[in-house]
Amino acid sequence: MLTCCILLGIATVSRAQGGGMRMSPEDRAKQLQTQLKLSDDQTAKITVIYKTQAAKRDSIRTASNGDRDAMRSAMMPLMQASNKQVMDILTPDQQTAYKKMMEDMRAQRQNGGGGGGGGGN
Repeated sequence: MLTCCILLGIATVSRAQGGGMRMSPEDRAKQLQTQLKLSDDQTAKITVIYKTQAAKRDSIRTASNGDRDAMRSAMMPLMQASNKQVMDILTPDQQTAYKKMMEDMRAQRQNGGGGGGGGGN
């Protein structure tokens, strides 16, 4: 269940940080590099994971012919596998920070997307 929540958080981050547009695999990896202080080697490995995931995601999207349930069912294992690969690259401290980041994003998403009516700048 936690993995599913983390994966939903990844998708939310991708959309939120991309201004409503999907972030490229390179941008997603650079975002993690900044947030988790990844090494260049870690960032390169994660970029490859995200590129592979994006290609497979596009194939799933095409094959589903607009059937959102079928697409969601097919993407969940892909997202879980990608998430595990990313976690395997991270140090224990980075893994902890990554999990917290995903949990925070999941909570923000559950609270209406995090843009709402709070205090401003």
